Formats: sequence, structure tokens, C-alpha cells
Amino acid sequence: MSSLPVWPWSVVLPPVVKPKVFVSFHHGNDQFYFDLFTGTFGDGYEVFYDRSLDGHVRSDDTEYVNRVIREEYIVGSSVTIVLCGRETWKRKYVDWEIYSTLYHEHALLGIELPTIEKTYEGKVIVPARLHANIASGYAHWTAWPNSADALRLAIDTARLSSRSSIQIDNRMPKMQRNLP
Repeated sequence: MSSLPVWPWSVVLPPVVKPKVFVSFHHGNDQFYFDLFTGTFGDGYEVFYDRSLDGHVRSDDTEYVNRVIREEYIVGSSVTIVLCGRETWKRKYVDWEIYSTLYHEHALLGIELPTIEKTYEGKVIVPARLHANIASGYAHWTAWPNSADALRLAIDTARLSSRSSIQIDNRMPKMQRNLP
């Protein structure tokens, strides 16, 4: 019977790299859910969001704002998560963030918040660009994840769906203003 050798040094494992996610949401209505999301799942992910867009990047120059979105947020992530609440579909910055995500062929995941608006038929109302890409099969849609494993599965599914960039539907014009 042989025994395992004893090593005089310890094994050093490489650091765990947290997946980088960009979170798009309506700050005025859904900040609570963003805080809940980051508080619940933030340990497993490096989370980016558009904190500058509602602050110091107030500009009427659409291309400048879109460049900030692309270069400072979307480019550093591998997936964009859109937290979809009651008025998310009305927000131009959410539309622009989805546009930039698709432009860079990153994964796209929509998450239904309890506050989401529904039609008389009970269908949820989401940003048009997100809807088009869920319909095409490029983006993934899920209910609020009840565990870290559920979120990981949803992100993995979104990343798998995004492997076929031919399914991207980014044809509609960018929103020029928030809807009332």
C-alpha cells in the first residue's frame, strides 16, 4: 500500500476571475432591484452599470453618449443584463445600451422584475430592441433568479444563444428621447 507524497510547498491556485456583467435598468423606478441584484449576486460577478449616464454624461450628442456606453461599459463586459420593470421599455439609455451590446455581439439577458408592465393579455412589455432579439433567439429571457445557480444558468444560456451573431436584430433606429 503506497501513500501519497508530501509536498514541501503549497499549491497556489490562480485567482478566480469573476465574469463581467453590465446591468441596464431604469434608475428612477428600479434602483431597489438593482441594489437587490448586486447585493444578492454581486459576489460572483464584476458588475458594471451606467452610473455616469444619469450624472456627468448629460449630453444631447447621441454619438458621444453612445461612445461612452460602448467604451466605458459594454466593451469591458461579456453579457448585458437588462432588469425589466414597469417603465424600462420607455428609457432611451436602456435602448442605447442594448444597441451597443448587440453591436459588440455580447450576450444579452432580460430579467423580469415583479414591477414589470403587462398588457391586457398578460404579456410583459420590454424594450423593443430586447424583444426583437429574444424573438430572434439571440437574447435570453428569464424570471428573477431565485439563486446564484439560477442566475449562472441564465447567463450561460444567454452566452450560448449569442454565439450565432446572424440572429442579431439591431435594425431599428435608436430612441431619441424617453417616452412619457
